[in-house]
Amino acid sequence: MTAVTLIGSRAAGTATDYSDWDFAVEVNDFHAVGTSLSSRLAPLKPLAQQWDPLSEHWCYMLMLAGPTKVDLLFPAEPHQAEPSWVVSAETLVPIDRHFWDWFLWLTSKEASGKNELVSAELDKMWRHLLRPLGIGEPPSALDKALWSYLEARQAVEAKLGVEVPRRLEREVRKVWPGSS
Repeated sequence: MTAVTLIGSRAAGTATDYSDWDFAVEVNDFHAVGTSLSSRLAPLKPLAQQWDPLSEHWCYMLMLAGPTKVDLLFPAEPHQAEPSWVVSAETLVPIDRHFWDWFLWLTSKEASGKNELVSAELDKMWRHLLRPLGIGEPPSALDKALWSYLEARQAVEAKLGVEVPRRLEREVRKVWPGSS
């Protein structure tokens, strides 16, 4: 890594309690850094870590206790958005990680009054994550996304005979009023 710079709402002084920590990362060898991120970040004990499948540049997302969302953005490294999730026993845990990361991020956007962005992102969430789980229509609000996701995940877990760990969910739901 050649440089790491705080960007986004925390750098601008406009963060909410739920805002993520965005860092622009400059590297000489993206492949070497990218393949070592998981082990380099292990001392932080992330609840979840993954590459953002929908970002236009490579973005490594971490969820830490708190909950705290951290995004390591590589603006010089273009990324092609990946297709919608395909639900299987192998993808259900990554889908769950993606949902809770996205949900916490949307919670911060809603807290800062960015309602049009939240609405557009709920449509995107439905296309890429909720519809593959069997949810028939886009949620009209963040709470509807939450409850429809929980119901769909439970049905898919029963159908596939798998259970997604709940630690990340418990952590993120701390910030959502009345969701315990």
